[in-house]
Amino acid sequence: MDHDMPGMGGMSPPSPPQDHMMMGMGLTHMTFFWSKNAEILFSGWPGTRTGMYVLALIIVFVISLFVEWLSNSNYFKDNMSNYNGLVKTFVHGLKIALAYLLMLAVMSFNVGVFIVVVAGHTFGYFLFGRRNNSENNACQA
Repeated sequence: MDHDMPGMGGMSPPSPPQDHMMMGMGLTHMTFFWSKNAEILFSGWPGTRTGMYVLALIIVFVISLFVEWLSNSNYFKDNMSNYNGLVKTFVHGLKIALAYLLMLAVMSFNVGVFIVVVAGHTFGYFLFGRRNNSENNACQA
């Protein structure tokens, strides 16, 4: 057995390069936390200012509303022409991209972000999804 390998025989693994420390790369949260000092989607955004945090929450809320509108809109579900099929495909891709963007925002583990994403989807369903479900139930009766 070769005892000269790093990490073997009681030797500690090599430490990370020091330039990561100098670039300001801190630890990310791996548990839910409540703070306006969060990073959502982009490095340094929204920063440490309360107004920017509130703006970030509003943007995330609006995106989740928009995803629900795209999911429940009859505008894109009617008329099965080839052109409409391309538009529907583009809209589906946009909906999936925005949904994954919201998932990444929630992965910031900030409780405020989690609450506004759930509230946005819930309110979006109240505005757009309920109507579609009641129309479908009326057609089946």
